[in-house]
Amino acid sequence: MENLSFPREFLWGVSTSAFQIEGAVDEGGRGPSIWDTFTKTPGKIANGEHARVAADHYHRYPEDVALMSDLGVGAYRFSFAWPRILPDGKGAPNAEGLAFYDRLIDSVCEAGIAPVATLYHWDTPQPVEDAGGWLVRDTAEWFAEYAAVMGERFADRVKMWIPLNEPMVMSIYGYAIGEYAPGKALLLDAVPTAHHQNLAHGLAVQALRAAGAASIGTANNHSPVWPETGTEPENAAARWLDALLNRLYADPVLLGRYPGELVEHLPAGFADDLPTIAQPLDFYGVNYYEPQGVKAPGPGNPLPFELRPIEGFPMTTNDSPIVPHALRDLLLDFQGRYADRLPPIYLTENGCSFDDRVAEEGGVRDPERIDFLVEHLSAVRAAMDAGVDVRGYFVWSLLDNFEWSKGYAPRFGLVHVDYETLRRTPKDSFAWYRKLVRDD
Repeated sequence: MENLSFPREFLWGVSTSAFQIEGAVDEGGRGPSIWDTFTKTPGKIANGEHARVAADHYHRYPEDVALMSDLGVGAYRFSFAWPRILPDGKGAPNAEGLAFYDRLIDSVCEAGIAPVATLYHWDTPQPVEDAGGWLVRDTAEWFAEYAAVMGERFADRVKMWIPLNEPMVMSIYGYAIGEYAPGKALLLDAVPTAHHQNLAHGLAVQALRAAGAASIGTANNHSPVWPETGTEPENAAARWLDALLNRLYADPVLLGRYPGELVEHLPAGFADDLPTIAQPLDFYGVNYYEPQGVKAPGPGNPLPFELRPIEGFPMTTNDSPIVPHALRDLLLDFQGRYADRLPPIYLTENGCSFDDRVAEEGGVRDPERIDFLVEHLSAVRAAMDAGVDVRGYFVWSLLDNFEWSKGYAPRFGLVHVDYETLRRTPKDSFAWYRKLVRDD
């Protein structure tokens, strides 16, 4: 039987990201990002879709804050758009961009909701990418300057800070295989982008602390790695993939070292940066969606592993297998792996996409999402019962949004968005989560 009993102080929240919901890409002095460029490239986005309007959160944020207030969550995790603040990635900040986030944050605070701010959710300013992007060390220094601007402006109101969201995705999807912006296909030559993002994280933590930020953590996507068999070649492939997906980001932040499998691919002098990267954190954010299958590489494969699909589980419309118990296993593994180096954990993202439609009577039935939430929260509770210190849970996402290269087809929101009218319709899962949050 599911256990959905959580401590009264447990933090319930929802998450979004700037590029996926804001729209207004040409308004308020915002500069171009790599995703603006990528969406204009033929063949990169499903159905040729773009995010110029998205969910129009830039103009409709009062309505969205009212929805969160009705939901009863204690925290709203959002991201600042780096190109809305620093259109060139550096230099003098854009006053209109700062003013927009002043309005948003003030509105969230007035609703009694804690702002949880992510500085970077993949929308690198295009001029920064033109200068080398995450392949060059300078980007980490520019990011630290950006963090200082944001800390000075918003540390008095933002309750929790996350410098970078899921650097693994930027490194793998953006630079290694090119499915996401900036669309490069460098394979293992993309590993330096992981180090430069890790360094940016450490420098940003320092800058935020200097500005008076109170609670600083991270938000890394983590996936349990499942070998196809228990043979040593399969296990070796699993260890390599685990290093690439998980330990490349968690180990340097929590342990001050990189996994041995990746060291030869890191930039020269990387070890000198490790003390900066391993800044003490107030919390560790885990984003969980699915495990990753792996097998030994076949002939001609330039990588020391080969991906395989996870079969035998229901799937979301984003092609993710739904495996709740893997979340419990992931949290327990983190507890064992990092022990007293692991700060309190927040599930900073967990969610699912389905083909949600507004019914004739006006509601949105999404029983699969409710089941997903019940099962994953039960997995979190089981991990807590086994001793893992989990302090909060954020659903991805508040709103249906632009889902990167897949466009608008995957719907992750607790709230349905009609992309023609921009009408918001809370789904049944919104009502379910509202009851959980308010009754807990």
